Amino acid sequence: MSQDTSSLVYHRILLKLSGEALCPRKGYGIDAETVRRIAKEIQRVHALGVQIAIVIGGGNIWRGADAAATGIDRATADYMGMLATVMNSLAMQDAMEKLGMVTRVQTAIEMPPVAEPFIRRRAVRHLEKGRVVILAAGSGNPFFTTDTAAALRAVELNAQVLLKATKVDGVYDDDPMRNSNAHKFEELSYMRALNMGLKVMDSTALSLCKDNHLPIVVFDLNETGALEDIVCGKKRGTLVHDMEEPEWSVSR
Repeated sequence: MSQDTSSLVYHRILLKLSGEALCPRKGYGIDAETVRRIAKEIQRVHALGVQIAIVIGGGNIWRGADAAATGIDRATADYMGMLATVMNSLAMQDAMEKLGMVTRVQTAIEMPPVAEPFIRRRAVRHLEKGRVVILAAGSGNPFFTTDTAAALRAVELNAQVLLKATKVDGVYDDDPMRNSNAHKFEELSYMRALNMGLKVMDSTALSLCKDNHLPIVVFDLNETGALEDIVCGKKRGTLVHDMEEPEWSVSR
């Protein structure tokens, strides 16, 4: 790639998007305008020369855990959720390619007419060629969340950071939408996040990141330019990484 990447802190990232990030503010499904807006944020980072892999959830269409509570077999419900992530991935691919980016969708469940199967070495090669790789169908296994799939793929692809896009601008000690006095963490250690039960990622995903020293940045993708700021080293959201205990900073 010919871009000047000297200003970048992260050259290869894995972006984790929730399925809910793609739907209208209230309701289910896929909102085309929202998908286009997210695609444009990704395009800005891609133009800098960053290698980008993406994992998208399926909660805007189907949530396996919730469906299992209604009596559907949990494994069956989770497989249905994996199919929902494929639908979201294809929608994102379409929006990104209309902006001129070259993409590949790879799925953990083989479906050749729709996408490539996930093959680690092939995915790495796509990234090296400047293609955005969208990783669908989670890990291909029931009982594992797309958070865990994102952590797994990030480690497999040697990503330098896992960027988790949320509806708030970081990790708080309480829900900031309900509690105006909730404190935001600027930095957290993996163990602090696990011990406090903070909603960074599920415990399996967080432990996998901890064991492989993979930093996580939790940020608000609705903030224009936030993704670009992070890859260029500017502080956005909350950084979860290896750090000395018990020090962490809190903004009010």
